[in-house]
Amino acid sequence: MEIISWKPEYSEEFKQMNLQWLEEFFEVESHDEEVLGDPKKYIIEPGGNIFFIKEDDNILGCVAVMYMEDRIFELTKMAVKPGFRGKKLGQKLMAYTITYAKDQNWNQLIIYSNRKLENAIHLYEKFGFVEIPIEQNNPYSRGDIKMKLNLS
Repeated sequence: MEIISWKPEYSEEFKQMNLQWLEEFFEVESHDEEVLGDPKKYIIEPGGNIFFIKEDDNILGCVAVMYMEDRIFELTKMAVKPGFRGKKLGQKLMAYTITYAKDQNWNQLIIYSNRKLENAIHLYEKFGFVEIPIEQNNPYSRGDIKMKLNLS
């Protein structure tokens, strides 16, 4: 098993994993459609990255870090394919992403989530994220919790 960075040929896999997850738990919002429809434009070109956890030739899960403002990035679009959940792949992706962010000398990672995703919230807390006030005009209508991790 290895973690690899985004390549254009993984764009469709990234989109499909996230659409499947969103449709399973919520609904796909216009912000999701924009980002998933053109990850190069919305994530890669502004300075973010997308990581995939891969075994042999199979992509099992993904996570993205998307530029918000100077040295602050949103950790977003984390998804693990249904058949591979419960194998701590989310933890592997999270640990890798935090190390990457620290290596980039970023100050902070931000996560928008939903309180009904108890396992996800627990994962974020396990890695040191703490709840902060959420703004009224956050980018996700499903987002009812905002968390941050200070990296420096």
